Amino acid sequence: MRLDRLNTRRSAAARTLASALALCGLVHQAQAQTTTTLGGTVFTVQELVGVGRLPANLRDVHGETFGSISGLWADASSWSRVGNTYTGSFLAAPDRGYNIAGTIDYAPRLNSLQISFTPAATGASGLAQNQIGLDLVGSTLLYEALPGGGTRLLSGLDPVPGGVAAGGARPATALLPELPQAFNGKLALDAEGVVVLADGSRLISDEYGPSIYRFAPDGQFVGALEVASSVRPIRNSVTDYSSNNPTAGQPGPSPANPTAGRANNQGFEGLTISPDGKTLFVGLQSAARQDINLASAAATRDHTRIFTYDLSDLDNIRLTGEYVVQLPKFTQGSSTLVAAQSELHALSSTQLLMLPRDSNGRLVGTQTSLLRQVEVLDLSTATNVLGTQQVAPGGVLNPAITPAAKTLLLNVNDRAQLNRFGLTNGLQDGFENLSEKWEGVVLLPALDPDRPDDYFLFLANDNDFATTDGFHAGAAYNDGKDLDTMFLAWRVTISPVPEPGTALMLALGGAALVVRPRRRKVALVG
Repeated sequence: MRLDRLNTRRSAAARTLASALALCGLVHQAQAQTTTTLGGTVFTVQELVGVGRLPANLRDVHGETFGSISGLWADASSWSRVGNTYTGSFLAAPDRGYNIAGTIDYAPRLNSLQISFTPAATGASGLAQNQIGLDLVGSTLLYEALPGGGTRLLSGLDPVPGGVAAGGARPATALLPELPQAFNGKLALDAEGVVVLADGSRLISDEYGPSIYRFAPDGQFVGALEVASSVRPIRNSVTDYSSNNPTAGQPGPSPANPTAGRANNQGFEGLTISPDGKTLFVGLQSAARQDINLASAAATRDHTRIFTYDLSDLDNIRLTGEYVVQLPKFTQGSSTLVAAQSELHALSSTQLLMLPRDSNGRLVGTQTSLLRQVEVLDLSTATNVLGTQQVAPGGVLNPAITPAAKTLLLNVNDRAQLNRFGLTNGLQDGFENLSEKWEGVVLLPALDPDRPDDYFLFLANDNDFATTDGFHAGAAYNDGKDLDTMFLAWRVTISPVPEPGTALMLALGGAALVVRPRRRKVALVG
């Protein structure tokens, strides 16, 4: 059920009363507040209320460098509040391992984090970066069971160029689609998003395929979802999953870039589930190659795609939709560039949050980010282009196609807010610059009976395993810089008010919940 159809009368009355009180000076309005509306839903960003970090050289239980957040999921059953402190559990997916000089045989995994969060006082400044306490409490390696017995880990290695015939992919079977494979025979996975289904299995979105893998809670590979042909990378008339990042001694692809399908390192970057648990969303990081003007690729890769899957039968998950989303553009020097989407978070069956960003940050690029923000998307009026190979010839959207509606929610680069916590965007004396990649999004309820429409919007970065004291795949490494894992949290208001008891469903997008409306208690099923 959509947010804008929930308790409309109650919400309208609440907003009217709030407006009247504000005019009388009885409702505090933080200076940072910004409000936007899309599809009948009103979004208000109050202010940045928390920062937390884990050290860049942190190692997991396997003795390897932790590697930050490429995908983030929150456990609905764990989120609770005592006084002004919140606790909960997150599941995080790192990407393919430290890979400055080509990819390595890093074993993909899912990391478990515990969070303890005490929001900063409204309007406070000169704050430490300790409101969000984080603990790495577990790490589950991803593996497959072998037909003759035994197991084999998956790998972050780039798939072999040439597809199935060259050993760079496993052929499709009656139960599985074609999947990318490394030179050592391992399934190749560059993890970018994670969700947990009602049966406890995990879905992980992958950049190589792009693919959507399914794993049991213990990390065993149990399946993969069908993927639209429009995003399968094509070279020399065959599907070729190489991202042009070969390990030492292995060949690179020719040509370097696919002629159609996902661009190199621009696969399935965002993954999320609707609050009712019925719809899976996955997003391509930027436009497919056939939708780019190759003469000006950096400026015309803005027509990306979001796909929907029907989750009503977990034994038969079906691809149901394909929608165009226009990514934001920005100017850097004399160039027009496109900010790639880095994560999605579902608010309803048609509305999502999207996190687009540029490639600048601490010790990277220009160091000053020109675009790093959260947008709201609405697919309700967008054209379903499922089965359409090309949507933007020469980088220009087909006028017969209606893209998703969208609006800006949050400017992450707001210096006034960052400065309150000793952070900044760019180089500014006395403040620490934010790192480049922000790829985790979670929305959790404030559990405030006086403000039932309030939530905490958490963003988390991906540090690309950057540390001067690293260890992966049996070898130490030194990246030359230390980028901590960081979380930021904003307090936001989203209305109309959801039906009683469904606020937690909205916030966590993917849990199947049973609700007792009168007591406002929520219990996890499955």
